[in-house]
Amino acid sequence: MDLFDYMKTKTMEKESPLASRMRPKTIEEVVGQEHILGKGRLLYRAIKADKLSSVIFYGPPGTGKTTLAHVIANTTSAAFTQLNATMAGKKDMQDAIKAAQDRRGMYGKKTILFIDEIHRFNKSQQDYLLPYVEDGTVILIGATTENPYFEVNGALISRSVIFELKPLESGDIKKLLLKAVSDQENGLGSYNAILEDDAADFLADAAGGDAREALNAIELGVLTTQPSGDGKIHIDLETASECIQKRVVRYDKDGDQHYDTISAFIKSMRGSDPDAAVFYLAKMLYAGEDVKFIARRIMICASEDVGNADPMAMVVAASAASEVERIGMPESQLILAQAAIYVASAPKSNACTNAVFSAMEKVKSVNTTVPSHLRDAHYKGSAKLGRGIGYKYAHDYPDHYVKQQYLPDEIKDEIFYEPADIGYEKTIRAYFERIKK
Repeated sequence: MDLFDYMKTKTMEKESPLASRMRPKTIEEVVGQEHILGKGRLLYRAIKADKLSSVIFYGPPGTGKTTLAHVIANTTSAAFTQLNATMAGKKDMQDAIKAAQDRRGMYGKKTILFIDEIHRFNKSQQDYLLPYVEDGTVILIGATTENPYFEVNGALISRSVIFELKPLESGDIKKLLLKAVSDQENGLGSYNAILEDDAADFLADAAGGDAREALNAIELGVLTTQPSGDGKIHIDLETASECIQKRVVRYDKDGDQHYDTISAFIKSMRGSDPDAAVFYLAKMLYAGEDVKFIARRIMICASEDVGNADPMAMVVAASAASEVERIGMPESQLILAQAAIYVASAPKSNACTNAVFSAMEKVKSVNTTVPSHLRDAHYKGSAKLGRGIGYKYAHDYPDHYVKQQYLPDEIKDEIFYEPADIGYEKTIRAYFERIKK
C-alpha cells in the first residue's frame, strides 16, 4: 500500500457511518449474542484459539454478522478475503480461490473467505465453492439474513456450523448508543452531546434489535441538532423520535400498557372484532413487542375461545407461531395479522375450555377407578383379574359407535363437553344426537 492508498483508507474510515466506525475489533468488545459468544461457548473458543471451521452466521440485519467476521479477521493468523454476494461474480470468486491456493501452496497459510449476503449467490455459484471448502482451500464464513436451511445449498450447510444471531436486547443497544456518544476516537465524543435517558431507552426499543438502525439515528440526531445555551447538544425524546422516524408510543413492556394492550388484543379476537384485533396487534408490533409472545397469545385464544367451532383456527395459529420464529420481522407482521384476523373472524365456542376445567375440578374432588373393561388387557395375568373383559370395540358396530360406559362408576353420568350450536361444533352436536339416540 502506497501513501496515497493509505491516506485514502484513513479518510474513508474517518468519514464512514458511525455504525461502521463503532464496529468492535475484538471479541471482548462485542455486545450481546451471549448464547454463542459467552466465555466457554463454542464460537468464542474457536475464535480465541484461531481454530475456526466453516461457519454461517444467520440473523436479522444489525445483529452483528459482519461485525463477527471482522472480529475474526482481526484475530486470525489466516489471510482474510471478503466478497459481497450482491456484487461479486464468478470471476471474483475464481480470483479469491486462486489467491487462497497460492497462499496455501507457497506459504502454507490458511485463507478465510467471508461472503456477505451469501443467500444472494445462485445455486451454481454456491456449488463452485464446494470443493474448495471441502479440501480446506478456504474456510468459509457466510452471512445471511435468510434462513440458510432454505437459501443455502444443503452441501454447504453440511460442511458448516450454523450460528443464529438474535435481535439485540434493548439494554445492549442502549450500551452501544451511550458508548457511541462518548467515544472520542471513533464515535461522537467530540460533539459534546448528551443523550437523555428516556431518549436512549426509546431508541433502543424502537430499533427492534437492530444496532445499526439505532446508531444511524443517534448520528443523525447529533449532526443535525444545534447546541443549547450550555454549549451541549441535547438529544431528548422528541429529537430521538424524529431521527428514527417513529412516533413515540406509550408502551411499557413491563407495565400497564403491556398488559392493557395484550388484554385488549385478546378480548377483541374473542369478541369477533378483526379491526380492533389488528389495531392492537399493530400497536404491539410498532412498540417492539416480542413476536413470539404475540403468537403464543393467538394460539391460546384459538383454543380457549374458538375451540372446535373452527378447528382450523388452531392450525392457522400454530403455523403462524412456527413461521414467525423462522422468518422474523418485518415479514412476521403479515403472518401475525393473518392469524389474528382468522381467529377474530372464526365462530366462537368455549365448550372445550369448560370441559377441561370441569373435568379438572372433578378430578380434584372425587376419587375414581378406571372401569375393568377399559383397563389394559395385554400384560400377563390381566385376564385372571378381569382386565379388559367385556370391552366392545367400536369399529365392529354400525356407525363405528356402540353405547358403552367409559367414565368411572363414581361419575358415570357426568357430562363435561357440551358442543355449542355454532360452527363445526354444530356438526359435532348433530353427530352425537344421531349416534346416541
